Amino acid sequence: MNPLSLSSINSNSPYEVKQRGDETFSFITDSSAEIFVSFEEDDILQSGLSYQFGISNPKGSKSPRDLKVRDTILSIVQEFFEKNQAGLLYICETGDGMQKMRNRLFKYWFSLYGKSDDYYFQPMTIYDEDENENFAALIIRYDNPKFSDIVKEFTTTINLLNSKPTAGE
Repeated sequence: MNPLSLSSINSNSPYEVKQRGDETFSFITDSSAEIFVSFEEDDILQSGLSYQFGISNPKGSKSPRDLKVRDTILSIVQEFFEKNQAGLLYICETGDGMQKMRNRLFKYWFSLYGKSDDYYFQPMTIYDEDENENFAALIIRYDNPKFSDIVKEFTTTINLLNSKPTAGE
């Protein structure tokens, strides 16, 4: 991943963002929640460079209806795309059963983002072997030279994951 500029992020972010490693950033909210944003190179899509995008709150501190969290995360995402021609894969964490709510919230945040016309946002549902819903999304700039290939491969991969094996497979 090409390095992100903290000064660029912080010039557009309501919270001060700090770098915690090559691909991890954090900030502390007004309610003292420490939020981590991470990027991890992913090889699930072979047609172009992609990263898994993660948002975590390891201490589980509440940060209710804090719009500054959204704006800070979107500032980090914007800087990622300024520096990298890659797709972002967002997979909602499932450990606490709140993945549907997280998916709705992230879709809502992204719909309000002022530069959303520059980005393609494709949310998808993946069903596990117990038919539980898991949520993933691809975020990619329209001007990415591998846009069509990455979107097609993402869609095909999700459809493959959702297909039921037939007898004998």
